[in-house]
Amino acid sequence: MNASERVEDLLRELAPQVLGVLLRRHGGFEECEDATQEALLAAATQWPGGGVPENPRSWLVTVASRRLVDQVRSEQARRRREVTAAVRETPGAGLAPAPGEERPGGHDDTLTLLFLCCHPALTPASQVALTLRAVGGLTTAEVARAFLLPEATMAPRISRAKQRIRAAGASFELPAVHERAARLDAVLHVLYLIFNEGYTAGSGPDLHRGELTEEAIRLTRMVHRSLPDDGEVAGLLALMLLTDARRAARTGPDGGLVPLAEQDRGRWDTAMIEEGAALVTGAMSASPLGPYQLQAAIAALHVQAPRAEDTDWEQIRILYGILTRIAPNPMVTLNHAVAVAMTRGPLAGLALLEPLDGDPRIARHHRLSAVRAHLQELAGEHTAARENYLLAARRTTSLPEQRYLRDRAARLDR
Repeated sequence: MNASERVEDLLRELAPQVLGVLLRRHGGFEECEDATQEALLAAATQWPGGGVPENPRSWLVTVASRRLVDQVRSEQARRRREVTAAVRETPGAGLAPAPGEERPGGHDDTLTLLFLCCHPALTPASQVALTLRAVGGLTTAEVARAFLLPEATMAPRISRAKQRIRAAGASFELPAVHERAARLDAVLHVLYLIFNEGYTAGSGPDLHRGELTEEAIRLTRMVHRSLPDDGEVAGLLALMLLTDARRAARTGPDGGLVPLAEQDRGRWDTAMIEEGAALVTGAMSASPLGPYQLQAAIAALHVQAPRAEDTDWEQIRILYGILTRIAPNPMVTLNHAVAVAMTRGPLAGLALLEPLDGDPRIARHHRLSAVRAHLQELAGEHTAARENYLLAARRTTSLPEQRYLRDRAARLDR
């Protein structure tokens, strides 16, 4: 790893900590976030050649604070006088960090910032974009590229998210105890969305985007460090690790999709599998059972099988049955249907899919057609399977998935 890459990794880690310090001292999400980004840009320009300062976070806080004050001074005269007076009258609001003000490691600030970015006033799409921008340290252009959107589309979305947070009167502090669990659920859901978009890109030429899965894992590690005893945080981190461990084997030399049963298991990341399995085992033995833990346990059963035919489908079917009861949703039903098909026969699995045709959340989703086609193929209903593979190919915007589904349909013509 060269100097620029080391600096980039350090800045991504420090970005939420610096923003947290500014928000606690000055308030004003949009202004503080802009000042933080300018300080990060200055560091990215200066540090690779001039060296990293002894206290890099203090350096960034000082530079960002100066930029923040410069922004204040550029406003109209009345506003400038009011803000300058407020800064002078507020204890600890000088440019240099006050002794003892910065919390060691900044983990509390990162968690608080995640809660703020996942404020209930925002839509899930805005929560994801703002989290990547403010906590992940990505530029607006990088966030836009991650979701294959023009920067001109993403910039207003992020700006509106900041304005909604301000309009909602949100403050930079952890939510009250009575609402913390619900807000943590939102944080974990946003991180899960970021990971899923990276692991199976919703559109475009690539099956996955490593920068998004890596960012989701990094941010989830931060939350886990702050809440080491929370079983669902550990479960989500385990799920990400156990899933991402298969990434290298999910595509062939031509970039085409390789299904789980056909993957070269020697290419899986054993270190990630061991870490993920240990995390979910510890969480399930010490915490109330939750959906992320269950999904991680299922993922562990898949990756710990030496061969595809050794997969413990009966245990997977049981776990999906529990997951269906405690956190029902259409995607869980799809996966449950596959597990039932592998243990009770494809017709039993197909029967579980029938109610989904009337569910607007998934009725026209390509995954429903793809799973139905797979189970029909197992049942020997090749004509119907071919039609559903082609239907699924038309409904997905992912080019690797389109190629894979069309290949499956073409194979049934032979």
